[in-house]
Amino acid sequence: MNEIINKRVEFRDLGLMDYQEAWDYQEAIFAETVGLKIKNRSLPPEDQTPTPNYLLFVTHPHVYTLGKSGKAENLLLDESGLESNHATYYKINRGGDITYHGPGQLVGYPILDLDNFFTDIHKYLRFLEEAIIRTLADYGIEAGRIDGLTGVWLDHLDQKRPRKICALGVKSSRWVTMHGFAFNLNVDLNYFGHIVPCGIDDKAVTSLHLELGKPVDEAEVKSRVKQHLVELFEMELF
Repeated sequence: MNEIINKRVEFRDLGLMDYQEAWDYQEAIFAETVGLKIKNRSLPPEDQTPTPNYLLFVTHPHVYTLGKSGKAENLLLDESGLESNHATYYKINRGGDITYHGPGQLVGYPILDLDNFFTDIHKYLRFLEEAIIRTLADYGIEAGRIDGLTGVWLDHLDQKRPRKICALGVKSSRWVTMHGFAFNLNVDLNYFGHIVPCGIDDKAVTSLHLELGKPVDEAEVKSRVKQHLVELFEMELF
Protein backbone atom coordinates (compact mmCIF):
# COMPACT_ATOMS: atom_id res chain seq x y z
CA MET A 1 0.00 0.00 0.00
CA ASN A 2 1.15 3.58 -0.62
CA GLU A 3 2.84 5.33 2.27
CA ILE A 4 1.41 8.57 0.87
CA ILE A 5 -2.38 8.75 0.51
CA ASN A 6 -3.59 11.11 -2.23
CA LYS A 7 -7.33 11.79 -2.39
CA ARG A 8 -7.00 14.58 -4.94
CA VAL A 9 -8.67 13.71 -8.24
CA GLU A 10 -8.10 15.61 -11.46
CA PHE A 11 -11.33 16.08 -13.42
CA ARG A 12 -11.20 16.22 -17.21
CA ASP A 13 -14.24 16.64 -19.46
CA LEU A 14 -13.13 15.25 -22.82
CA GLY A 15 -16.32 16.24 -24.64
CA LEU A 16 -17.21 14.19 -27.73
CA MET A 17 -14.35 11.78 -28.38
CA ASP A 18 -13.97 8.70 -30.58
CA TYR A 19 -14.05 5.51 -28.52
CA GLN A 20 -10.64 4.24 -29.62
CA GLU A 21 -9.06 7.64 -28.94
CA ALA A 22 -10.59 7.73 -25.45
CA TRP A 23 -9.52 4.13 -24.80
CA ASP A 24 -5.92 4.96 -25.77
CA TYR A 25 -6.10 8.07 -23.60
CA GLN A 26 -7.26 5.99 -20.62
CA GLU A 27 -4.67 3.28 -21.25
CA ALA A 28 -1.83 5.81 -21.25
CA ILE A 29 -2.89 7.28 -17.89
CA PHE A 30 -3.55 3.82 -16.47
CA ALA A 31 -0.14 2.48 -17.54
CA GLU A 32 1.64 5.54 -16.17
CA THR A 33 -0.12 5.19 -12.80
CA VAL A 34 0.58 1.46 -12.52
CA GLY A 35 4.21 2.11 -13.52
CA LEU A 36 4.55 4.72 -10.78
CA LYS A 37 3.15 2.29 -8.19
CA ILE A 38 5.67 -0.36 -9.20
CA LYS A 39 8.50 2.18 -9.02
CA ASN A 40 7.34 3.43 -5.60
CA ARG A 41 7.55 -0.06 -4.14
CA SER A 42 11.28 -0.15 -4.83
CA LEU A 43 11.85 3.17 -3.04
CA PRO A 44 11.92 4.21 0.63
CA PRO A 45 8.76 6.11 1.71
CA GLU A 46 10.49 9.49 1.68
CA ASP A 47 11.39 9.08 -1.99
CA GLN A 48 7.99 7.88 -3.21
CA THR A 49 5.73 10.00 -5.42
CA PRO A 50 1.98 10.02 -4.65
CA THR A 51 -0.02 8.24 -7.33
CA PRO A 52 -2.45 10.52 -9.20
CA ASN A 53 -6.19 9.97 -9.66
CA TYR A 54 -8.39 11.09 -12.55
CA LEU A 55 -12.08 11.34 -13.32
CA LEU A 56 -12.79 11.53 -17.05
CA PHE A 57 -16.20 12.42 -18.46
CA VAL A 58 -16.76 11.82 -22.16
CA THR A 59 -19.42 11.26 -24.80
CA HIS A 60 -18.76 8.84 -27.64
CA PRO A 61 -20.10 8.70 -31.19
CA HIS A 62 -22.26 5.58 -31.76
CA VAL A 63 -20.26 2.53 -30.67
CA TYR A 64 -20.81 -0.98 -29.32
CA THR A 65 -18.26 -2.50 -26.95
CA LEU A 66 -17.94 -6.13 -25.87
CA GLY A 67 -16.33 -6.99 -22.54
CA LYS A 68 -14.16 -10.01 -21.73
CA SER A 69 -17.05 -12.15 -20.52
CA GLY A 70 -19.37 -11.18 -23.38
CA LYS A 71 -20.67 -13.12 -26.34
CA ALA A 72 -20.24 -11.74 -29.86
CA GLU A 73 -23.73 -12.94 -30.81
CA ASN A 74 -25.19 -10.34 -28.43
CA LEU A 75 -24.42 -7.81 -31.17
CA LEU A 76 -27.29 -8.17 -33.64
CA LEU A 77 -25.68 -6.15 -36.45
CA ASP A 78 -23.27 -7.30 -39.12
CA GLU A 79 -20.65 -5.03 -40.67
CA SER A 80 -23.07 -3.42 -43.10
CA GLY A 81 -25.58 -2.93 -40.29
CA LEU A 82 -22.97 -1.13 -38.24
CA GLU A 83 -22.11 1.05 -41.22
CA SER A 84 -25.73 1.96 -41.94
CA ASN A 85 -26.19 2.94 -38.28
CA HIS A 86 -22.95 4.99 -38.32
CA ALA A 87 -21.64 2.82 -35.48
CA THR A 88 -18.35 1.10 -34.66
CA TYR A 89 -17.61 -2.05 -32.63
CA TYR A 90 -14.77 -2.96 -30.26
CA LYS A 91 -13.82 -5.95 -28.11
CA ILE A 92 -12.30 -4.51 -24.95
CA ASN A 93 -10.62 -5.50 -21.67
CA ARG A 94 -13.26 -4.50 -19.12
CA GLY A 95 -15.59 -6.89 -17.33
CA GLY A 96 -19.16 -7.37 -18.50
CA ASP A 97 -20.88 -8.16 -21.77
CA ILE A 98 -21.97 -5.87 -24.60
CA THR A 99 -23.13 -2.29 -24.25
CA TYR A 100 -23.77 0.79 -26.36
CA HIS A 101 -22.32 4.29 -26.10
CA GLY A 102 -23.50 7.30 -28.03
CA PRO A 103 -24.59 10.95 -28.00
CA GLY A 104 -26.79 11.88 -25.07
CA GLN A 105 -25.04 9.45 -22.75
CA LEU A 106 -22.67 10.43 -19.93
CA VAL A 107 -19.70 8.07 -19.81
CA GLY A 108 -17.50 8.27 -16.73
CA TYR A 109 -14.01 6.79 -16.57
CA PRO A 110 -12.51 7.06 -13.07
CA ILE A 111 -8.82 6.15 -13.15
CA LEU A 112 -8.25 5.87 -9.43
CA ASP A 113 -5.55 4.24 -7.37
CA LEU A 114 -7.81 2.52 -4.85
CA ASP A 115 -4.88 2.34 -2.44
CA ASN A 116 -5.68 6.04 -1.97
CA PHE A 117 -9.28 5.23 -0.98
CA PHE A 118 -10.07 1.59 -0.14
CA THR A 119 -8.94 -1.71 -1.63
CA ASP A 120 -12.31 -3.30 -2.29
CA ILE A 121 -13.48 -3.60 -5.91
CA HIS A 122 -17.04 -4.52 -4.92
CA LYS A 123 -17.31 -1.44 -2.73
CA TYR A 124 -15.92 0.58 -5.64
CA LEU A 125 -18.65 -0.68 -7.98
CA ARG A 126 -21.34 -0.03 -5.37
CA PHE A 127 -20.07 3.55 -4.90
CA LEU A 128 -20.27 4.20 -8.66
CA GLU A 129 -23.82 2.86 -8.65
CA GLU A 130 -24.69 4.89 -5.57
CA ALA A 131 -23.55 8.14 -7.21
CA ILE A 132 -26.02 7.51 -10.05
CA ILE A 133 -28.79 6.42 -7.66
CA ARG A 134 -28.38 9.66 -5.71
CA THR A 135 -28.34 11.71 -8.91
CA LEU A 136 -31.60 10.10 -10.03
CA ALA A 137 -33.10 10.84 -6.60
CA ASP A 138 -32.26 14.52 -7.24
CA TYR A 139 -34.68 14.27 -10.17
CA GLY A 140 -37.36 12.50 -8.16
CA ILE A 141 -36.62 9.05 -9.60
CA GLU A 142 -36.23 6.04 -7.32
CA ALA A 143 -33.54 3.66 -8.55
CA GLY A 144 -31.47 0.86 -7.11
CA ARG A 145 -29.78 -2.47 -7.68
CA ILE A 146 -30.95 -5.93 -8.70
CA ASP A 147 -29.19 -8.88 -7.06
CA GLY A 148 -26.72 -10.56 -9.35
CA LEU A 149 -26.70 -7.71 -11.90
CA THR A 150 -24.43 -4.68 -12.08
CA GLY A 151 -25.60 -1.20 -12.94
CA VAL A 152 -28.50 0.98 -11.84
CA TRP A 153 -32.10 -0.06 -12.39
CA LEU A 154 -35.59 1.39 -12.17
CA ASP A 155 -38.42 -0.76 -10.81
CA HIS A 156 -35.72 -2.72 -9.00
CA LEU A 157 -38.00 -3.75 -6.13
CA ASP A 158 -41.19 -5.14 -7.69
CA GLN A 159 -39.43 -5.86 -11.00
CA LYS A 160 -42.69 -5.78 -12.96
CA ARG A 161 -40.93 -3.70 -15.63
CA PRO A 162 -37.26 -3.48 -14.61
CA ARG A 163 -35.16 -1.25 -16.83
CA LYS A 164 -31.51 -0.30 -16.74
CA ILE A 165 -30.54 3.38 -16.85
CA CYS A 166 -26.80 3.04 -16.15
CA ALA A 167 -24.38 0.26 -17.13
CA LEU A 168 -21.08 -0.50 -15.38
CA GLY A 169 -17.92 -2.27 -16.52
CA VAL A 170 -14.49 -1.82 -14.99
CA LYS A 171 -10.96 -3.13 -15.11
CA SER A 172 -8.40 -2.94 -12.31
CA SER A 173 -4.76 -3.89 -11.93
CA ARG A 174 -2.67 -3.30 -8.80
CA TRP A 175 -5.81 -1.51 -7.50
CA VAL A 176 -5.73 1.04 -10.33
CA THR A 177 -9.09 1.28 -12.13
CA MET A 178 -10.19 2.12 -15.66
CA HIS A 179 -13.39 2.02 -17.74
CA GLY A 180 -16.45 2.86 -15.62
CA PHE A 181 -20.12 3.75 -16.13
CA ALA A 182 -22.49 4.78 -18.92
CA PHE A 183 -25.51 6.83 -17.77
CA ASN A 184 -28.35 7.28 -20.27
CA LEU A 185 -29.48 10.92 -20.33
CA ASN A 186 -30.85 12.06 -23.71
CA VAL A 187 -29.64 8.98 -25.58
CA ASP A 188 -31.42 7.48 -28.60
CA LEU A 189 -32.65 4.19 -27.13
CA ASN A 190 -33.25 2.69 -30.58
CA TYR A 191 -29.55 1.84 -30.69
CA PHE A 192 -30.03 -0.60 -27.81
CA GLY A 193 -32.38 -2.54 -30.10
CA HIS A 194 -29.36 -3.80 -32.02
CA ILE A 195 -27.84 -5.64 -29.05
CA VAL A 196 -28.79 -7.88 -26.14
CA PRO A 197 -27.73 -5.25 -23.55
CA CYS A 198 -25.21 -6.69 -21.10
CA GLY A 199 -26.32 -10.13 -22.27
CA ILE A 200 -29.72 -9.72 -20.57
CA ASP A 201 -32.62 -10.39 -22.91
CA ASP A 202 -35.58 -10.10 -20.52
CA LYS A 203 -35.11 -6.54 -19.21
CA ALA A 204 -35.42 -3.13 -20.84
CA VAL A 205 -33.17 -0.08 -21.12
CA THR A 206 -34.31 3.45 -20.33
CA SER A 207 -33.02 7.03 -20.12
CA LEU A 208 -33.49 10.05 -17.88
CA HIS A 209 -35.13 11.83 -20.84
CA LEU A 210 -37.70 9.04 -21.23
CA GLU A 211 -38.45 8.77 -17.52
CA LEU A 212 -38.93 12.54 -17.07
CA GLY A 213 -40.74 12.99 -20.38
CA LYS A 214 -38.42 15.82 -21.43
CA PRO A 215 -34.77 16.36 -22.38
CA VAL A 216 -32.41 16.98 -19.48
CA ASP A 217 -29.65 19.53 -19.03
CA GLU A 218 -26.59 17.34 -19.42
CA ALA A 219 -24.23 19.87 -17.82
CA GLU A 220 -26.43 19.91 -14.73
CA VAL A 221 -26.48 16.11 -14.53
CA LYS A 222 -22.69 16.00 -14.84
CA SER A 223 -22.38 18.45 -11.99
CA ARG A 224 -24.64 16.35 -9.76
CA VAL A 225 -22.84 13.09 -10.55
CA LYS A 226 -19.48 14.73 -9.79
CA GLN A 227 -20.74 16.04 -6.45
CA HIS A 228 -22.05 12.65 -5.37
CA LEU A 229 -18.77 10.97 -6.32
CA VAL A 230 -16.88 13.57 -4.28
CA GLU A 231 -19.07 12.87 -1.24
CA LEU A 232 -18.93 9.08 -1.52
CA PHE A 233 -15.18 8.76 -2.14
CA GLU A 234 -14.32 11.74 0.10
CA MET A 235 -12.18 12.99 -2.76
CA GLU A 236 -10.94 16.46 -3.56
CA LEU A 237 -11.77 17.25 -7.17
CA PHE A 238 -9.69 19.82 -9.07
